Amino acid sequence: MSTLFTAADGTKLAYHRRGDGPVLVCVPGGPGRASSYLGDLGGLTDSHELVVLDHRGTGDSADSADPSAYRCDRLVEDVEALRAHLGLERMNLLGHSAGGNIATLYAARFPHRLDRLVLVTPGLRAVGLDTVGFEEAIEARSAEPWFRTARSAMDAWQRAAAEGRGPAEIMPLRMAAAPFAYGQWNAVTQAHAAAEPEQRGRAAAEGFYAGFEPDTAAVRNSLLAVTAPVLVIAGALDPAPTPAAVRALVDLFRNAEPAVLPAASHFPWVDDPSTFTALVGGFLSSVR
Repeated sequence: MSTLFTAADGTKLAYHRRGDGPVLVCVPGGPGRASSYLGDLGGLTDSHELVVLDHRGTGDSADSADPSAYRCDRLVEDVEALRAHLGLERMNLLGHSAGGNIATLYAARFPHRLDRLVLVTPGLRAVGLDTVGFEEAIEARSAEPWFRTARSAMDAWQRAAAEGRGPAEIMPLRMAAAPFAYGQWNAVTQAHAAAEPEQRGRAAAEGFYAGFEPDTAAVRNSLLAVTAPVLVIAGALDPAPTPAAVRALVDLFRNAEPAVLPAASHFPWVDDPSTFTALVGGFLSSVR
């Protein structure tokens, strides 16, 4: 069951409440993927109430009348509208994957509104970092039975993206390369991956990075004003971002720490839920 609120431009947006305990506002990635893929974040709902946003054009949220409002930096305004709607002076905020860009930009613009920040396998475009070690991370999975097919799909996906191909061509390649996003390719992870096409809003996905050209130097400078504790989580098997890239992001904050889950890739709460929930729950409840 979702609850609606009104964004600054009048768009009706939805969020979902899951679990009990201190509130953790969650920003999904994709980009343009409905928040349902986050589930209960591996059982984090046992200790926290997750307030999970559906970005405009995804899930139960309305489409945007302005195509540019789907852009990554513009979505920061929706997160701030949600905070105000919830009546939170300060909040714990979690961003995953592409949603990590939104959460990072939120921290840069509204550092005084953060209590704690959790970035899970976050995107790096907002701060201008490269995903170092991508090729090495891909080749590290070469012994897997699915490697040959997934590797071919990954290469084709990268070429198609570089050529600006549309989602109709890219999505089948993305799905064929999905094993790289998980620590193990089993029934659970296959089901999680298979849900993606129906969860993705086309306009939201296409508009997320369209025209997104952040002043990365300014963003980095603003992050120095973030005094809230920051936890940045990487999966040891994740090709984007790799643990090395995550450590570079950690260095941009004054009070941040990295954590690497050895058996996980891009969705660590799916790969290793007990370790993930213990890590995030412990961070959120620790004494400052």
